[in-house]
Amino acid sequence: MDLGIKGKTALVCGASKGLGRGCAEALAAEGVHVTIVARTADVLEATAAEIRQKTGATVTAVACDITSADGRAKALAACPQPDILVTNAGGPPTGDFRTWTRDDWIAALDANMLTPIELIKATVDGMMSRRFGRIINITSSAVKAPIDILGLSNGARSGLTGFVAGLARKTVAHNVTINNMLPGQFDTDRLKKTLGAAAGSSGKSIDEVYAARRLQIPAQRFGTPAEFGALCAFLCSVHAGYMTGQNVLLDGGNYPGTF
Repeated sequence: MDLGIKGKTALVCGASKGLGRGCAEALAAEGVHVTIVARTADVLEATAAEIRQKTGATVTAVACDITSADGRAKALAACPQPDILVTNAGGPPTGDFRTWTRDDWIAALDANMLTPIELIKATVDGMMSRRFGRIINITSSAVKAPIDILGLSNGARSGLTGFVAGLARKTVAHNVTINNMLPGQFDTDRLKKTLGAAAGSSGKSIDEVYAARRLQIPAQRFGTPAEFGALCAFLCSVHAGYMTGQNVLLDGGNYPGTF
């Protein structure tokens, strides 16, 4: 299927590895000119080179902290009028809400709610004036099925979800859609770190913890960044213009509900 986005421009955040990289690669494979953003310059530059070699696409790397005003300004200077925006930032730490301070909450809101909103504010009017725009926010399956130790993430990402639900109904008449992708357990460095910590605290080997966690998922496996990116690319395509304000759950069937 031709997704109809060849020659478009995209700004993809948190794209040096994991799910952000999966999205950037999938868009680049469709002929999109991609600007990728992450904090670690050497890893980001290596990723950009690999995507260029793999896809032949134009890939610009901008090392910055997208959760800061200066970082957003730097990213938008490199890609001021994107047709596609993929927001993504690492989740806040786990823990007990009794130990979290106001600063902890503000940091979570800044990274996982206010940063996407600021990026949308900076780009959505241009998209509407050009009569094409696709905005994807990478959130979490915890928005649909909250996890107690992820209270900071639950709160901040749910706030973003509520904001998007209202705005997405205003922009779609201009062929600008806004949707959220809710990943479950994907084979990324973050999952490795989480399961490694679980192994350390339980006294079990990492292989035992991985096997047990996989068996809890109906698909019997973890997701891959490539398949996450493929769906992202479709949601950014000309074929998805009638889909907006949706929360697309990708979790291998782990969520047990009907709705």
